[in-house]
Amino acid sequence: MSGTVTMAHGAGGKSSRDLLREVFLPHLDNPWLATLDDLARLTPEDLGEPGGTLAFTTDCFVVTPLFFPGSDIGHLAVNGTVNDLAVGGARPRFLSAGFILEEGLAIATLERVVVSMAEAARRAGVHVVCGDTKVVPHGAADQLFITTAGIGVIPPGRALGPTRLVAGDAIVVSGEIGNHGAAIVDARGELGLSMSIASDCQPLARLTELVLARCPRVRCMRDATRGGVATVLNELAESSRVAIAIDERRIPLRAEVRGVCELLGLDPLYLANEGTLVLGCPREDADALVEAMRTLPEGRGAAVIGEVRAGPAGLVVMATSFGGERVVDVLYGAHLPRIC
Repeated sequence: MSGTVTMAHGAGGKSSRDLLREVFLPHLDNPWLATLDDLARLTPEDLGEPGGTLAFTTDCFVVTPLFFPGSDIGHLAVNGTVNDLAVGGARPRFLSAGFILEEGLAIATLERVVVSMAEAARRAGVHVVCGDTKVVPHGAADQLFITTAGIGVIPPGRALGPTRLVAGDAIVVSGEIGNHGAAIVDARGELGLSMSIASDCQPLARLTELVLARCPRVRCMRDATRGGVATVLNELAESSRVAIAIDERRIPLRAEVRGVCELLGLDPLYLANEGTLVLGCPREDADALVEAMRTLPEGRGAAVIGEVRAGPAGLVVMATSFGGERVVDVLYGAHLPRIC
């Protein structure tokens, strides 16, 4: 299908059907979507976890540019929702996808995004089973926005949550931080930077399943997206009424990311990630868990970066590479807008 998106594509008539049949269905086809009904009917057998707890999440994606080193808005829309389910202990199963299309968007661009979503869904082991498109006039949006919702199942016996950290626990990250935020800065080209770095956008469900198998006592897991690792740690410290202390020297960080942060006055702890896991677990389990995580590509840079302390409640501090200590506060304002 060639040409550009027109208002007719959002009118519900022949053009809408053509867009669905020629752009979406060839790439996202599955038995649930193929019915072309207004809903997907999911049976208990479809969910595949007898006695499990249903998990449900939703997210919106407005990244600019649409395509950036290592990923694009299509991968982001799938992986972001899959990861929100996975870090809660759920096994992701199904997604819905809603598209806001700007009049004039190239059909080829839209199809490239849909192909990317299909690839990401296959890799993550999920199906896009329902969705919707709306077209807005030129200038009323920026090319393409996507909203995805996800359904997963939490197997019986799993209990994770941000209130479960206790003093003595270890804080672990799955790999380098800040790669996604740095890749977006580079892709925008506004600062004349040229970096050999790609977004870390990837599904985390395989890694979270390994974590839960090797360490059933893991307290909590989070995907450090907007606001970065610093925001996640502050949220966990506040929810669990504990303090968290991290060591700057232990945090995996690429030299290129450190360089762009120094150039622009950014803090890598607040840069977005789209495939970096942060978790808390009993200290005695941490070293073996890190070793196991490193057996998967998603966790190859895993490291223990800190510990949980009894208090002051809600405080996050970092031992710096210069030998001092500083407070890692919550993020104020927009560190980098439109990054996911």
